Parts: sequence; C-alpha cells; structure tokens
Amino acid sequence: MDPLSEVLKSIRLDGAVYVNAEFTAPWCAMASYGMPVAAVRAMGADHLVFFHCVTDGHCLTCLDGGGGEAELHVGDVVVFPHNHRHRVGSDVSLPAVDADTLMPPTRSDDIIQLRHGGGGEAVRFVCGYLACNRRVSRALLAGLPEVIKVSLLDRGDGAWLLELLRMGVRESSAGSAGAQTILTKLSELLIAEALRRHAEALPPDATGWLAGLRDPVVGKALALMHAQPARAWNVESLARATASSRSALGQRFGSLLGEPPMRYLASHRLALALRNSRATVAEVAEQVGYGAEAAFTRAFKREFGTPPGQWRQGQAVEPVAA
Repeated sequence: MDPLSEVLKSIRLDGAVYVNAEFTAPWCAMASYGMPVAAVRAMGADHLVFFHCVTDGHCLTCLDGGGGEAELHVGDVVVFPHNHRHRVGSDVSLPAVDADTLMPPTRSDDIIQLRHGGGGEAVRFVCGYLACNRRVSRALLAGLPEVIKVSLLDRGDGAWLLELLRMGVRESSAGSAGAQTILTKLSELLIAEALRRHAEALPPDATGWLAGLRDPVVGKALALMHAQPARAWNVESLARATASSRSALGQRFGSLLGEPPMRYLASHRLALALRNSRATVAEVAEQVGYGAEAAFTRAFKREFGTPPGQWRQGQAVEPVAA
C-alpha cells in the first residue's frame, strides 16, 4: 500500500494544464489565481494549487514581496500550495506584467499558447493547477510551505514524466484527440511526485501530515482511514491493521499530527461530507460512516457551526478562494 497515493486519491485532486508558455529575455510576469472559475466550481473545489514546470531553458521565481526565491532549470517543478502571488522572470526585479493580461481569448478546455518577452534567451514551461476542497484537503495544505521546488531529473527517474509532459503539450497544440485528458492526468502526477519528493527530503524530526505519511505505522493508518472512511474504525482495529499496539499508534499519531487518530477520522469524515451536494443528508451520513442522520447533523454542526442543509444553501453563493 502506498499511503500518499491512497490519501491523494481519496481527497480528489483534480488537475489541469492550461498554459504552454514561451518567454524571452528580458521579462518578468506576476501570476496567481485568475483561471476559469466556472470550471473549478464544477469540480466542487474552492482552492487551487498552482505549479510551473520548466521544459526548456531557465528562469527565476520568487513570492511577490520577497521570499521563496528559486532558480528554475529544465525538469524543475515549482508549486505554490497556498496560491500566493508570485513572480517568474529572467530578472524578477524588473517591473512585472500581470500574467492574466497576456492570456488570449480561448475556450476553457483549450491549452493556452502564450508568448511574451524581449526577444532574447528563451525559456519554455507549462503551467497548471490542482483544484481541491480546502476542508477535505486541510491536513495536506496545513503541512505545506509557501513554495515547493523539486527536480524531476535529479535522480534520473523522472525524465519519463518530463518527456510525457512535453509530448502531451505538443499533442494538445496539434489538436490531437485525447491530448487534454493526458495533460490532466499528467498535472496530477506532477503534483503527486512533487509532494513525494518533498516528503522524502523532510528532516527526520519533522512533524505534520506528510511526515506522518512517511511513518510506516501512521502512514498506513492514514491510508486505511482515507481509503475506507465509512468503516467502523477504532484505535484497536487500526492498531491491528497497522501491526502496532493501541498505545504505540496513539503516541506516534499524536506526536506527528497533533491529534488522536479517531479525532482525525471524525474531522475527515465531516470534510468528505462537504463534497457531495447531490445526495440527501441521510445518504451522505451513511456514506461517511454515521449510522444515523441525527448523529451526523449534530457532529456537522459542532464542526462547521451550521447544519448541513444550511451549509449547502450558503455554498450556492460562496466565491472560489482567490
């Protein structure tokens, strides 16, 4: 069992590659959220995680206002988990053009071909995002820094992913059937690989969700709870499933994630309930492991401050997070 894959699958990170960019020196662009709101809301999402992957050349990036500085080369992926405004350029101290103003009119399902700059040295990269629900993804997002940078080429085992991305962009640009579907899956793979490499590079004494996934006992417990959230788990059954004792599981889970496993499961079940807006409250209660609708409604109100029916009505007008 791969804990990271199981957990990412359960929280439904829906990805898309939307820009194939070529910039020539000198240039500097400012980027953050500004992509298709309707498409994101159709996914049931309220948060975007953006990324850029350099396919040719090199450039610089930093957070707007400073911090998170990085030099990006071929095969590098930079991820902005909290959607901070950021700069990308041959020189990030130059006046920055808003990337949104460079976007040509296009259908929402088309990859945007973007070219800009002063005609000097060129860099090419693709931009994409993962759309998710903040509450369902709360543990993942809370444990991530402002910027994650990894290289697909530093170990020699990621070249295939970079080449698939290049191929997908070429196929999409040529209008080939199925190319956009390939790019969607590749965007999800890129983020998963970036998270995997980031987790592997954490120091031994790190805490948090990704550190927990790395732990053989806590990671397996997290994968089981995410894969089967409606199962009648308790600490004893989780301990058996992870080949651990109740005390050892509780101690390791608490030290890494800051809460007991059953409290984590309860919050995760309620967060999952937010995703399903079509089923009845009773159906949702059963799907997330509550035996009675009344018990689910009470737990939901304690967690979110409002009954599930009222929460759904409020979501009809809630904007997507910027």
